[in-house]
Amino acid sequence: MQVELRERTEENVRVYFERTRDPEIQARIPQRSQTVEQALEAYRQSLAPGAASYGRTVWADGVYVGDVWCYCIHAEADPDAMVSYCIFDKDRWGQGIASRVLEQFLADAGPRFGLKRVGAFAYADNPASVRVLEKNGFTIQETFEEEGRRSFYLVRELVREIEKTGRMDKWNTE
Repeated sequence: MQVELRERTEENVRVYFERTRDPEIQARIPQRSQTVEQALEAYRQSLAPGAASYGRTVWADGVYVGDVWCYCIHAEADPDAMVSYCIFDKDRWGQGIASRVLEQFLADAGPRFGLKRVGAFAYADNPASVRVLEKNGFTIQETFEEEGRRSFYLVRELVREIEKTGRMDKWNTE
């Protein structure tokens, strides 16, 4: 299966918003935007210079299946950003897509924004999401209750490996 990241468009934002209205998806990932207009405004803000968020669309075999993004980029001293993802095409769940695109996304966003430490949240009752994060080098730092649900805060340390050329060719866990 070919998995790739592409730039987001307003049309993607509309499709993503509609596809994530599914109650099963909403139970797995909190969403700030309650209307498509709010989602579009957040997208437009992400395009501004110095924006604190950055996202990509997820494509599997040429079909749009989800999004991956980081937010709060350098908004606080630690971590440098938070990351999240959603594969809204439930027929594609369990195929390793989220693990692969998160790896690709971090390899892009890490050097693009100079990220050294990235955080993520996951509900404890969503073990598949926790596995995706752990496969990508995240470790559980904290367990807490959010709106009555046991949740995890995970972190990944990113380290630049500079080749003899002086270029940042890859980012790995420490």
